[in-house]
Amino acid sequence: MAKRLMARMLGMFRSRTQVGVDRAGNNYFSLVEEVDGAMKEKRWVEFNGDRDPTTVPVEWICWLNGQRKKAPTPEELDELEARRERVRQNVELLKKKEEEERKAGVRLVKKIGKTESPNLRSFTQQFPGTSVDRKKGPESKPNDPTGAEDARADNDRSSEPTGAGASFEPGTWLPPS
Repeated sequence: MAKRLMARMLGMFRSRTQVGVDRAGNNYFSLVEEVDGAMKEKRWVEFNGDRDPTTVPVEWICWLNGQRKKAPTPEELDELEARRERVRQNVELLKKKEEEERKAGVRLVKKIGKTESPNLRSFTQQFPGTSVDRKKGPESKPNDPTGAEDARADNDRSSEPTGAGASFEPGTWLPPS
């Protein structure tokens, strides 16, 4: 078993192919070998100096994991690094602008959607027996000795609370039973 491992290690170093180098000096290699009758490509990185995986760029991570078929080219890496630098600069500009607005006390608030409350009349009209403007109270009830009007009022009661602003009285709304 030790011989097989040693032969494999020596074969790995003899037939490996250097695919590329990143800015941190990490070297990337690939090796095509036969495993269980199938040809498989193995990919790995040899770190420059200390073994710090945070120095591996995203594009090389994708290649190592097999998410990319081809290794990233130096031109591609330069282009992506320039794009990242532009994003960093834009973030810094936005942070400075935000800080200046905060110091000046001027903060523009963007309003999204409607500025008024929604009109629920069209919504409540689809339910028979409900009305937003219905008033409940002793002045709106006619005198009915049979109590039929009270029973009808309980059945017609809205499931939504009524009243808003100054006319709203807490505790007056009861959920439907």
